[in-house]
Amino acid sequence: MAMASSTSHTPTSLLILLSFLSLFCSLQAATAAGTVGVNYGRIADDLPSPAKVVELLKTQGINRVKLYDTSSDVLTALAGSGIAVTVALPNELLSDTAADQSFADDWVHANISQFYPATQIESIAVGNEVFVDPKNTTPFLVPAMKNVYNALVKHNLTSIKISSPIALSALQSSYPASSGSFKPDLIEPVIKPMLSFLNQTGSYLMVNAYPFFAYEANADQISLDYALFKPNSGVVDSGNGLKYYSLLDAQLDAVYAAMSAIQYDAVKMVVTETGWPSLGDSDEVGASQANAQSYNGNLVNRVLTGNGTPLRPNEPLDVFLFALFNENKKPGPTSERNYGLFYPSEQKVYDITFTTSSSGSNNQAAPPAASGGEGDDDGEGVSKASNSGQTWCVANGKAGEEKLQKGIDYACGEGGADCRPIQEGATCFDPDTLEAHASYAFNSYYQKQQRGTGTCDFGGAAYVVTQAPSYGKCEFPTGY
Repeated sequence: MAMASSTSHTPTSLLILLSFLSLFCSLQAATAAGTVGVNYGRIADDLPSPAKVVELLKTQGINRVKLYDTSSDVLTALAGSGIAVTVALPNELLSDTAADQSFADDWVHANISQFYPATQIESIAVGNEVFVDPKNTTPFLVPAMKNVYNALVKHNLTSIKISSPIALSALQSSYPASSGSFKPDLIEPVIKPMLSFLNQTGSYLMVNAYPFFAYEANADQISLDYALFKPNSGVVDSGNGLKYYSLLDAQLDAVYAAMSAIQYDAVKMVVTETGWPSLGDSDEVGASQANAQSYNGNLVNRVLTGNGTPLRPNEPLDVFLFALFNENKKPGPTSERNYGLFYPSEQKVYDITFTTSSSGSNNQAAPPAASGGEGDDDGEGVSKASNSGQTWCVANGKAGEEKLQKGIDYACGEGGADCRPIQEGATCFDPDTLEAHASYAFNSYYQKQQRGTGTCDFGGAAYVVTQAPSYGKCEFPTGY
């Protein structure tokens, strides 16, 4: 008796459909962009009213905001705005919240359910940088988080995530990134219980990360370009072989490595604070308006064009810039009062935009790919005109001829870029420079790949810009 075959036969049409769905999902994952929000601190006596602040946020296209409390005036002003809000339970309430479920219940009733859903509260930061709190509130953190969660359950508000921002000082080791590890005295008492809670509730780790502090303390060892997301030669991690082109990437991957070391690979991350001061004391190396503009502007471009970190390349970055305003009553060095994107007058401290769809963007994703500038009469350079919602890929002139040529060979060969316009006699042959030709080839490949994550890199020989490149009369494509 013949045995029936166990091989199943899938209809061709179904295979095609499955292949299409797989490709669609891959493209969606590749092009997913992160989000940019802002911290709205209020340690000042000259800030505009909450209603005016909400209008400012809307005008700038900022649709996520993080608070340091649950001010009823602010939450009321945010009602109906469509702006997603992260609120905070301050450190001084941790002990009471941890000790008494009814206290947590009352807090959620008074500060969350009274405003939600008119005010779009998306998460609660329970405490802030608790591990460095001089009042030693660390033992109360996880019990407080659990009690607030229980209170949300009672109010049927479990869509609101709970987490707690940690500082990078929670790490025992952060360099190289692959050696990232938490301080041993924190792991068992609080880190593991907190990550377990985040994992069980589908939440994420909140991290405050400031490349400025690392650069300020080690300016003789850390490249400023590396800290500001500008083109640089990169740093190879000796532990995993990955190459880093920004200090923030390395800092975040150190946290990912620390979580992985204690078997919590699945927990995602949100950068709840990062920024750069526009002014500082004489000994605060790197604090300047130009550097602040570069850091925040380049970070926004980076986030909104969909790049993850080298260790987690397919996970979009979600960040909250610090901070919305310069706050004149903050103690400490001059820099502490000068992290703002805006003055209290609502004027920008420097010009950046917060969305890829805004016109007039002056975010400088990196210096121009070509050497031409104002006053050049050969037309070689990068146009200062802005194009709404578009991104391009250009060559990094500092990468060297070998890398540029290797990138061109790949893009024009296996990569399938349309390099006919840069052949001799064609429309984009002039200027006849390796850098100009590489920019055209890299951008052609990038556009053909639907501007996907990681498709504008070429081993560090390229980067994304939000201003249309211009080399002579050559026009760069924006899509295929």
